[in-house]
Amino acid sequence: MAKAVLGVIGGSGVYDLPGLEDVREERVASPWGEPSDALRFGRIGATEVVFLARHGRGHRLSPSGIDYRANIDALKRAGVTDLVSVSACGSFRQELYPGLFVLVDQFVDRTVSRASSFFGNGCVAHVSMAHPVGPALQARIAAAAEAEEIAFRKGGTYVCMEGPQFSSYAESKSYKAQNYDVIGMTNMPEAKLAREAEITYATIAMVTDFDCWHPEHDAVDVAAVVAVARANAAKVARLVARLARDFPAEHEPCPARSDRALDGAVMTPPEYRDPALMARLDAVARRIL
Repeated sequence: MAKAVLGVIGGSGVYDLPGLEDVREERVASPWGEPSDALRFGRIGATEVVFLARHGRGHRLSPSGIDYRANIDALKRAGVTDLVSVSACGSFRQELYPGLFVLVDQFVDRTVSRASSFFGNGCVAHVSMAHPVGPALQARIAAAAEAEEIAFRKGGTYVCMEGPQFSSYAESKSYKAQNYDVIGMTNMPEAKLAREAEITYATIAMVTDFDCWHPEHDAVDVAAVVAVARANAAKVARLVARLARDFPAEHEPCPARSDRALDGAVMTPPEYRDPALMARLDAVARRIL
């Protein structure tokens, strides 16, 4: 079995990972573009951890300006087997209040301008996204949250909008009517690309606001989001530290088969594959190609 390496992508308000020991930084080159920032390598307990600030330090990258393919490819090259995405989000439910962590297990992709696959013309592949979150990884995050007495809700649907603008009132009411739980701007195509790279993925969605549907709360603004996100940063550090300390030394097979997602997914026979694309897939699809 492969050695477990825990990856953490920090979203709004989470630009570092306190508690990481023996830290070194490295800018990992990717044939897909420029990752958001240098990767921070270290360990928590006996677990190797790799941290990446999704928006870059200084929050200089917008949700649509992030090179998601480069980020996931770089994490794959760094040996990451299990990836925890930390993301700020708005809530469509009264009981999902600002400060609560939601461990979502489904996504709806409403983005329109982002490259969402490593595959394409020259090598066609179709992976399953029926269950986009690794159940065993999610259960470990839930157990860590319970141990640290951090309030969370397990399960839920995250709708990913393009942004960078916040929702209109009509959009917010529409998403709420469709029974979605939270909304954000960054988990797609991140989750799709992690699945193609056979990295087990899970999300900690940090509720920062009630979007704009709630009649008793003001419309969303950056100041409110940042204030809650910064307040949550210490909780994120505690949660990830507990998760890492209790993490298995070897990667656990994923019940959703995220770590075997490319089995039977590639449609293009070897003799028809584009050599240039195959060279770029050297890390993502190394197990089968």
